[in-house]
Amino acid sequence: MIQHYGRVIDHVHLRVRDLSASRTFYRAICDALCLQDAWREDDDHFSIDEIYVDAASDYVSKVHLAFQARSHEEVDAFHAAAVAAGGTSNGGPGFRPYHDRYYAAFVFDPDGNNIEAVCDGPTKRSAASVISQRI
Repeated sequence: MIQHYGRVIDHVHLRVRDLSASRTFYRAICDALCLQDAWREDDDHFSIDEIYVDAASDYVSKVHLAFQARSHEEVDAFHAAAVAAGGTSNGGPGFRPYHDRYYAAFVFDPDGNNIEAVCDGPTKRSAASVISQRI
């Protein structure tokens, strides 16, 4: 089965209560999932590719966000790093009943968003990432 990604979502915007706590949490996730090159930050926000995070002035987001992991070991590392960085476990690493290869872990971030890492593999990708250039 061929699936295409990178055509629908422009960005996901998370609004958080404590930007510093969220920065620590999501930076740990990026390190565990080898996504250091996806990380960008400024004083008032940070981003992970299409995910944009800033401080809420009125409300915080409540979403389920699933990160791709390349291996079961990355899912395990994600869960350990996320909990160590202030997250709360919402389901430790393991296979889920969604299908026979769905290996995932779930953690609530500091604002209660349900953050997941999933290894749906093995898979073969046509490219490591989608490259876009404004013209």
